[in-house]
Amino acid sequence: MAKLKIGALPDDKPVRVTTDLPAETHRDLVAYAKALETETGKAIADPARLIPVMLDRFMASDRAFTKSSRRAND
Repeated sequence: MAKLKIGALPDDKPVRVTTDLPAETHRDLVAYAKALETETGKAIADPARLIPVMLDRFMASDRAFTKSSRRAND
C-alpha cells in the first residue's frame, strides 16, 4: 500500500468550526481513517480529527495559495 499523505495527528489546541459534509465525503473520511489506522497502528476514534490535517496539507500543496501567502507576509 502506498504511504498516505498524512501521518500522526498533531496534539494542538483546536478552534471549533461546525460544518456539514456530504454523505459521500463522510464515508470517504471514515474509510481514510481506517486506512490510516492500518498504516500507523493507531486507532482514530473520531475521523473528523483528520479534517484539519487534510486542510493543512491541501493548503500547503496549493502553489497559488503559498505564493500569495508569501507575498502577503513580505
